[in-house]
Formats: sequence, C-alpha cells, structure tokens
Amino acid sequence: MKYPVEISRIIVGATFLFSGFVKAVDPLGLSYKMEDYLTELNLTTLFPLALPAAVLMVTVEFSLGLFLLLGLFRKWTVRLTLLLMIFFTPLTLWIAIANPVKDCGCFGDAFIISNWQTFYKNLVLLAGTILLTAKWKQITPLLRRKGKLIAAPLTILSCLLFSLHNIYRLPVLDFRPYKIGASIPRQMTVDPAKADVLETLFIYSKGGEEKEFTEENYPWNDSTWTFVRMKTKLVKKGEKPAIEDFTVETLRYDEASASRYAGEDITGNLLSSPTPTFLMIACLLEKTNLRHLERFREVHRYAAEKGCLFYLLTASSAVTVDKWEQKHQTGFQFCHADERVLKTMIRANPGLMLLKEGTVTGKWDDSNVPDRTRLDKSLNF
Repeated sequence: MKYPVEISRIIVGATFLFSGFVKAVDPLGLSYKMEDYLTELNLTTLFPLALPAAVLMVTVEFSLGLFLLLGLFRKWTVRLTLLLMIFFTPLTLWIAIANPVKDCGCFGDAFIISNWQTFYKNLVLLAGTILLTAKWKQITPLLRRKGKLIAAPLTILSCLLFSLHNIYRLPVLDFRPYKIGASIPRQMTVDPAKADVLETLFIYSKGGEEKEFTEENYPWNDSTWTFVRMKTKLVKKGEKPAIEDFTVETLRYDEASASRYAGEDITGNLLSSPTPTFLMIACLLEKTNLRHLERFREVHRYAAEKGCLFYLLTASSAVTVDKWEQKHQTGFQFCHADERVLKTMIRANPGLMLLKEGTVTGKWDDSNVPDRTRLDKSLNF
C-alpha cells in the first residue's frame, strides 16, 4: 500500500495547496463567490462573514495541502482533510445539480472548471483522503520534530499574511480579464467559428396543433398554417467571450431638478479612444474608503491639464451619487456600470485604472494612486 498512499498524498496535497494558493491571491473574489451562494440561500445577513470565512478557508486549505506534502502531523492532518472532503463533496453535488452559480470558484479565476467537474474532482480527492486516513502511518514525514514545529506556524502565518496583503493591496497575481496589458474590446468578442451554434425555429399551428419548422422548410407561402412564435435552439455549445457585460453609461446632471439621470452609453467611445483614460472605480460609493480621496482629486486635475479623460464608475444609484457629490464636491464625471463588473475590474473600492484604446495599462488601489511623476512615466509624458 506504500505507493498508493504516497500517490494519494501527492494528489490530495498538491490539489489543496494549489487551490488554497490561487484563492489566497484573491480572497475578495472568493468572498464575492460566497456572497453569491448566500444570496441563493436567502442568507444575505451573513454577508459580513464572507470575507473572514474566505481568509480562514484559504489558510486552512493551503496549510493542509503543504502539511500533507511534507508529512506534518500526519494523523490529524488527514483527519481534518477528510472532514473537509465529507463536507464539500455533498455540497458540490448540490451545486452541480441545482447550479446556483455557473462555477464554484474552487480554483478562483486561475483555472475555471464546471460544477460537475468540481464534483468529480472531489470524488477523487475523497477516495484518496479515505485511503490516507486508513493508512496515515505509511505517510513518510519529510521533516524532523524541530522542523515541524517551525514549518507549521510559519506556513499558517505566511498564508494568512499573504491573504491579508491581497485584500488591502491589489492581488499580486491577476487572473481576471481586466489585468494589466489586457485588451477589453478584444475579450468582448469570440471567433464566430468557435461561438455557439444556434438554430432558429418557427412555430406554426394548423388544426389546433403546433409544429416546429426550420428556416429551410417553414410554410411561409401556405395560408393554412398560422404563425405562432419563433424561438432559438442551441445546437452546439461554443466558447463564451471572457467579458460579456461591460457597459458604461454616463450620469448626467440636470441643474433644473438638481439631480442626475442616465445619459448615453459611452462604452464604445471609452474602449476605442486613443486618449489616455483614467477610471476611478468606486463600486459602491456608500462603502467607499475616503481616506485617499485627495489623491484621486489630484489625478482628476492632472488629467484635465494633460488632456486626458477621467470618469468615476460606480454601481450606486443616482440618488446616492447626488448625495455623495454634494458632500464632497469633487467635480468628477460620474458613470454607471454593473456592480459585478466593477468588482471584477479591480479589487479595491475605490481603485484607479488607466486605459488606452481599451487596453489596461495601469491599475492601483487607493493607497497606491500614483503622483504626477509616476503618472508622467506611465503616460510617457
């Protein structure tokens, strides 16, 4: 049984280690995924617990993975791993059947698999963990006692600090479609040859019975048939664009009513403009950290002087925007975008993104907004 045990140890340990690491890179993303599940379960009151739970989860997952690979605390490591698998395997079965979200997020944004693939993956891990639990004494420890006492707390502390760093600063690795160097418009399309194959069906009725026809044989010149409706059928599933719902609308200010209203869609202009464009992204203004607001004011002044564009993108309502602007008097041009899109664009509230012809050339969290010297370098001024 030695070889099956060691193979299981490597497979389970490496999977836990990788899964914990890629989620530790982006704990906020994991917390958003947890909020999706809580929404489906009508447990939105638990939202404040999502981020602490995310940090705890990635720390436990990463630590158990490394402990398995190093053979640390073999008995209790495999038992804790088994408890996790007993919990997550039925959970992922429910997710695969009910499909509350399109992917479970088990590998963050680094490696996306379907809900059924996640369940099958967990079945393999569960089988390996059961074997490890039964034969834990055959796991070869790679460190002596003194080394274990150093490696264990160092592993836990390192993962915890790494996770916190990626919360209070932007993630050190960005797996999302809005990473620096990415072209947003290019990711909003897909090769037609690789897209979904759809078929248009025409429903006609005759003598009280309905029948489906295709574009090739529908009875357009037969008056005995009466057209009922048209529908689209998916023939073959293809690739989806990495970015599907990026839309930006201006919020215009009406002096007569002293309020804002939805203006025009500027998505196309925003993504095609050769003029450097600064996007201050404040997902929810009512929850925005205002400690570094003056830095964004300075970027706004800089953009005006250099002939650049500056927009504040938010998902907050026009009423909230009005109240916020009345209080802070920034003079920013406000725009509206989807909350999920803004959270995906940058893991900071607020954050700053620099675009040129739709390509992301810079991203900063609020505590790291560049000064004029750094902006000159970013724009080659």
